Order: sequence, then C-alpha cells, then structure tokens
Amino acid sequence: MGWPRRMFEPDEIYFVTVRCLQGRLFLRPSERTNQVLGGVLARAVRLTGVELFAFAFASNHVHLLLRAPRANLPRFMQHLLSNISKKIGAIIGWRGAFWERRYSSEPVLDHEALLDRIRYILAHGVKEGLVRMCREWPGLSSLPMMLDGVSREFRWYSWSDRWKHRSNMRPCSRFDHRCSKAESLALTPVPLPAFQDGRTRGQLLERMVKAIEEAARKAHPRVLGRAAVLAQRPQHRPERPDRSPRPICHAGALALLKEYRARYRAFVSWFVKASLRWRSGDFSVPFPARASRPIVALDA
Repeated sequence: MGWPRRMFEPDEIYFVTVRCLQGRLFLRPSERTNQVLGGVLARAVRLTGVELFAFAFASNHVHLLLRAPRANLPRFMQHLLSNISKKIGAIIGWRGAFWERRYSSEPVLDHEALLDRIRYILAHGVKEGLVRMCREWPGLSSLPMMLDGVSREFRWYSWSDRWKHRSNMRPCSRFDHRCSKAESLALTPVPLPAFQDGRTRGQLLERMVKAIEEAARKAHPRVLGRAAVLAQRPQHRPERPDRSPRPICHAGALALLKEYRARYRAFVSWFVKASLRWRSGDFSVPFPARASRPIVALDA
C-alpha cells in the first residue's frame, strides 16, 4: 500500500508522530541527548517559523503539536528528523536507518480534540507505566514550559564549524562546546481561551496532570521508574513495540470528521487525476493548492 496523500493547510493545527526504527530506544533520555534534541528542535522552529504548542520526546518516538502558517511543515520535519538522526546517531553509535516510517500528521479540527491531544502529550511516560508522575519523565517535554511560560535555551552543534577550531589538522569533536551556538526555544500559546492567561493555564494543566496520574495509578500499580528508564540501552529492540493505526484526523464532533473525510477524498481524487496527466506530459494540468507535483524524468 502506498503512503497516504499529504493535504496540508496552513491554518490547521497538526498532531505529528514519528517512531524510531523497529521501536528501538534511540532517543533514550540523557543529559546530552536532551540538549541535542532541544537544540535541533529550537533551530528548526526558528528557521521555518512554525508555531509549536506542545511536544514530548519518548525513548522511541516523538509527538509534536504545531501549526505551519507558511505551509512549510514538510521543510520543518525534514530539518528536524535529518538532524536528529545524524546527531543522536553519533551519540549512541548507530549508523543507517533511524526512523521506522514516514511521519504521520493529522489535523486537529476543534477545541475538544485539541485539549485531548495536549492531554495525550502530557501523559507520556505515565500512561505507559514508566514513571509515576508526569514531571518525573527524564526526557525532553514541553510540560515545564507550558506551566511557567518561560523559554528554554539549548545548544545547536554546528558540525560545519568544527574545522574553525581544528588543531594538528584535526577538527574539534562533534559535541565540543566551541562549535555550538545557543538556540532559544519558546512555545506558542495554545489558541484556546483557557491558555491565554498564565494563572488559568496553570490551573488547567495541573488538573490535567492530576487526572492523568490518578488514571495511570489504577492502570499501573507498579512502574519501571526513572532510574530504570535512564539505564535502558538505546539500541534495544522491544519484542512487541506498540503500534496503532494512523487516524485521518482528530475531531470531537462527528460532523467535523465526516466533513474532513469528504474534503480529503476530493483532494485525493483531484490529485490522482492530475498526476496521471502530469506524468503523461501535460504540464499545464492544475493541481490542488499546495500539492507536491510528481517528479518526471525527461528524455535527454
């Protein structure tokens, strides 16, 4: 089966997920891993201008809640994922494929679904029975930034600058502080009334966290623990990694779901018909807005 067609809208918020190859724990938290992930994420946000609302880095997958008003979500993801694979791969000694499949990106269509996706991101580490409290998760998460509204500073390791600090004709190490730059990561306020005021936002998030932890306590009487998470081997391959089908979108109202399905089917139908004509040499055929045209090899 082919990949699902991409239909990106600049005004919509997307819930993005990407998983590591075979469910391996390549993103296992550590001080250096968190610093590198934060630097790559901050730089990708700054360069592309996406609006980042929430995120969570698990040991073997990533969740992002964002909007790309410049209609450049693919560019953001390309910068983010390629640099994570190179830099984290260097940290853990892994070469070759890093990500399991193409990232999924589903639009979040209403306020109810938006709150549900925020709750889902905050619950990481707790809902799986890895740690008892949301704040105990040792990986990089947006929870502290959402609570206090303060940006965080990370280091972007510029490997192209390594030769500027060479000695004996050798470049400095890949993670030498001299070839790094500060990158500031700030969240865009969630476009909901309850998130516009700092006090109201904090109260809502605290209620969310409390409900998440109470539900997890019933589902997982015992947890793995923070120390055990940090001690895991990044190259470890779980026997049965958790995988779930990708939804077409996230909507609290059935009417919105049906409307989006109809709109998506119309988009795919238009794209497929236009693509067939384009591949046959008709380069004047119109495509849906912001659709990527197929690559056609022209005879020399």
